[in-house]
Amino acid sequence: MKTALLTLTLACAALTTQAQAPTTTAAATTPTPANAYTAQLAATIQELMSTGDPAQLKLVFNKLERAAAVAPQDWLPRYYQAYARAITCFVSKEDGDVKDAYLDQAEAALAQARKLRGDESELLVLQAYIHQARLGISPMLRSMKYSALVTETLSQAKKLNPANPRIYLVQANNVYYTPAMFGGGAEAAKPLYQEAQTRFAAFTPSSAVAPNWGERQLKGRLKQYETAAVK
Repeated sequence: MKTALLTLTLACAALTTQAQAPTTTAAATTPTPANAYTAQLAATIQELMSTGDPAQLKLVFNKLERAAAVAPQDWLPRYYQAYARAITCFVSKEDGDVKDAYLDQAEAALAQARKLRGDESELLVLQAYIHQARLGISPMLRSMKYSALVTETLSQAKKLNPANPRIYLVQANNVYYTPAMFGGGAEAAKPLYQEAQTRFAAFTPSSAVAPNWGERQLKGRLKQYETAAVK
């Protein structure tokens, strides 16, 4: 995020040369610093949501670090840093220790977002997503611990805001990847994905930079169900 965007100059009109004409100032058309910050943060979020490349995700993480320095009281840069690290863990081919280190950074960023009094329901959903990422590093060894943590964390999020569609998406993912012998699997998860679809249809983010991820992932999963049904 370029610092030049954060030190904006107001345009001034020239004074008239006629003695009787009033002095006028043209209306400022340059964005205010706050609006410029929001626009740049929105662009960074769009970049984050548009990539699955680990190298690009790391660059976005660094951009969000600069955003956090510019607006230290805003919880959203830290929230999206945590999200970026979680996604990096999901898509990276690196070994488990490196992925756990990414998730340690995600947890640290999330803790900072919580100190800044971010939306607790969204923070809890992202915490649950990080738990899923931990589980995915070593499913055989971690399933019992982290699957339970996902369920517990999402239950807390649902109490705060049952309309949050990401709750049902992450819950559905948890069930989808649980073995059928333990009550999971694709068919057990399908009603939860359908519930998530209903919640997304009714959901409106509070701003252009508020959490709004997950619907594209959901549509991909529902498409898989459609494809399987016609085979």
